[in-house]
Amino acid sequence: MSPNEWLAIGMIVAFFVFLLIGIPVGISIAATAFFFGYIGFGPMLFNLLPSRIFGVVTNYTFMAIPLFVFMGVMLEKSKLAEELIDVIGHLFGGISGGMGVAIILVGVLLGAATGIVGATIVTLGLLTLPTLLRRGYPKTLATGMICASGTLGQIIPPSLVLILLAEILGESVGTMFAAAMVPGLTLAAVYIVAILMIAKLYPDLMPPIPAEERAEMGRGQLIRKVITVVGPPVGLVFAVLGSIIGGIAAPTEAASMGALGALLIVACSGRLTFALLKEVAKATLVISAMVFFILISAQVFGLAFRGLGGEHLVARMFDWVPGGELGAMLFMLLLMFVLGFFLEWIEISYIALPLFLPFFVQMGVDMVWLGILVGLVLQTSFLTPPFGWSLFFLKGVAPKEVSTLDIYKGALPFIGLQFVAVALVFIFPSIATWLPKAIGW
Repeated sequence: MSPNEWLAIGMIVAFFVFLLIGIPVGISIAATAFFFGYIGFGPMLFNLLPSRIFGVVTNYTFMAIPLFVFMGVMLEKSKLAEELIDVIGHLFGGISGGMGVAIILVGVLLGAATGIVGATIVTLGLLTLPTLLRRGYPKTLATGMICASGTLGQIIPPSLVLILLAEILGESVGTMFAAAMVPGLTLAAVYIVAILMIAKLYPDLMPPIPAEERAEMGRGQLIRKVITVVGPPVGLVFAVLGSIIGGIAAPTEAASMGALGALLIVACSGRLTFALLKEVAKATLVISAMVFFILISAQVFGLAFRGLGGEHLVARMFDWVPGGELGAMLFMLLLMFVLGFFLEWIEISYIALPLFLPFFVQMGVDMVWLGILVGLVLQTSFLTPPFGWSLFFLKGVAPKEVSTLDIYKGALPFIGLQFVAVALVFIFPSIATWLPKAIGW
């Protein structure tokens, strides 16, 4: 290997070392790239950097990120999610495992409405975990359902993961949103089927809500609650996604209408205050700044790695993998799964995926299918011990009797169920590609 290729390997190793000793992600990415790139080429390598950064900050699609974040944070901070859980819990509470089904469905709705994993898991953990434990649900099963439900927002559109994957893969956001709809709902269905099967085999593990408790909310009141509480967020999500997938509005335009719609929903519910608006604006700024800082840092990393010949290293690495195109895809997905034990999805997306992408482009792989497979695997990074963020979020709000080990054990079966969904999409690509083709994307 050439000296520059050794530098490319050193850059990857140094990046992981920085992460392990606690250096923030964006700084780790940029610092290693500047250091090794400068050693390899001097300042001349980075003459292209200003135009790359300018391309990020002026990217019209990326404008949708803070707007979708605002939409999600507004619905989360206004506490509308609490009522949503109560209503759906009463709808399904009469059957064994009904509370588990309700939690998954709430995860689907909150994921589509907010897309914020931490907010969904904290809300579900605070409101449902004590109730589940009081009703006799095992600690591992209860925590696993909550963690798995909270991560659904990473594959169900509108999702920041899908927006960034669309940019990396060179596909439109609308295409990725359409492609993710069926796989995301398939994953939710896999969760629900598994919960109902467990409830059927072991009904004592997941008892229904007592009839007396369900009777406290009469049928008429429940119907009204479904219309007034569940209806507006669902309508907002359908309007935003429908306008993007149907080609009526660009993602940024639809995101702006979603942000305005969330504001109107909260205002109509009587919860909109200046303090709430200030809190939402601050949270939106912090989250968006973090995402854009990593995006800009990733440009430095990509420029240095390619300049040092890293792409040729990756191409030669794939020559060692048996099985051709499918073997290479399985190798990449497995590697991303392993990286998910230690890294967040955004680092994996902007560091690992671009390294492998030229090989798959050359092989003629369907980028939409590849993107959905990557999105499903990235979702596991939120559940895999020891650094899965879903596990940390839930531990922060769980009762004292729930240990970290309980949460880890609870997550493992749902990681297995995620692999079932990945396998289905891998074996039947039309699960991901059918809807985009049907609507002409």
